[in-house]
Amino acid sequence: MKLNRRSWLLASGLVMAAPMVRAQSRDKPLIRILLGLPPGGGTDAIARYIANRLSEELGQPVIIESRPGVGGRLAADALMKAAPNGLTYMIAPNATPTFQTLVFGSQLKWNIWRDFAPVAGLVSYPLGMGVSLDTGATNAREFVEWVKAHPKQACFGTPGLGGQTHFLGVQFARAAGIQLPVIPYKGTPPLITDLLGGQVPAAVTLMDDLLQQHRAGKLRVLGIFSDKRSELMPDIPTFAEQGYKVSSGDGWTAMWAPAKTPPAEIARIQQALQKILANPQVKDDLMTRLAVMPHYRNAQEMAKAQRDELATWEPIVKASGFKPE
Repeated sequence: MKLNRRSWLLASGLVMAAPMVRAQSRDKPLIRILLGLPPGGGTDAIARYIANRLSEELGQPVIIESRPGVGGRLAADALMKAAPNGLTYMIAPNATPTFQTLVFGSQLKWNIWRDFAPVAGLVSYPLGMGVSLDTGATNAREFVEWVKAHPKQACFGTPGLGGQTHFLGVQFARAAGIQLPVIPYKGTPPLITDLLGGQVPAAVTLMDDLLQQHRAGKLRVLGIFSDKRSELMPDIPTFAEQGYKVSSGDGWTAMWAPAKTPPAEIARIQQALQKILANPQVKDDLMTRLAVMPHYRNAQEMAKAQRDELATWEPIVKASGFKPE
């Protein structure tokens, strides 16, 4: 029987640390990992898995501290204020620093280059679009036809306004020549619930939650916004191969520390993460259970990826005309 995510976390010992680890870590200070997205979604599962493995590797207690809200901004606010002592970090998808900066720059309390220190990239993954079975669409072309035939019902849901999934949906609509308004949700779980219930006809989000329901025959995944098919799901086509050219939009999740965190502390966490992500069992867990690719990147590689992403998406965000409230 295939376990759902929560059952798997419990069965794997990922919610409660093993007694041996607790004993080893009793006299060591607690490490907090801030998380800005709601419990139950893909990023939450990734963060909790990594936190448990990190605790085992360091022999030190590591907890997830949820600060959901405003696209991860609340967690980033808390990270900026945290003491740079090597005991507070943030795990977040690239959407938090990249798209918060591009869309809400003037409203932010922090600057990603001034206030945060990149630690390591953890995983990467495709982002995709799923549609309700009520649409009858089995591919991108059929969904476009459905939209044109049902303009008043047409829209797509996203885990939040102003993020990567939002602008991928906007790009798809532009490439297809259709009007597709966006409906924001407070995270992926409620979005998937409404998609399954037919309250929203389409959703753009992480493939983890979409793929589970697609395999169960409860919704249809139309494609992924990557430049090529993913080895995680080789049967799922890209939108490009279906004739809709959209800038490739793979997501990634990484860890940051407060600026001025001692380099030795960051190096200690980096070494542990690199070892964890090279573990064959971890690779298998991440790929088969969470539909993500382990993808360790050091601080310099992370910073380059961040700069490249900002340069790629800045003109797209500006061209969309989206203005935050």
